[in-house]
Amino acid sequence: MKDYLILRELDDPISREDLHGAAEKSGEALEALRSEGVDIRWVDSEVLTNDDGEVTGTFCHYQAESEDAVREHADRAGLPATRIDRQGEPLAGED
Repeated sequence: MKDYLILRELDDPISREDLHGAAEKSGEALEALRSEGVDIRWVDSEVLTNDDGEVTGTFCHYQAESEDAVREHADRAGLPATRIDRQGEPLAGED
């Protein structure tokens, strides 16, 4: 599997409750894809917020057999996939 980073920009901010619902749909889509033999796994996500604490998007890390698998997951889950890139080499931060 390859590592992919996905930017999911939302047109309008959502609540944390809405984010939880989106996560459930994502999990269901992952299970369905895996049951069909698609190699895909969610690793983690970072939530993006505005100054009011509303969710404006996410950066997600997935491992998948292909970019097409990542796009199919987004379509089935009803999630945006504004940008999908292969993960490169990490850079060290400050100590």
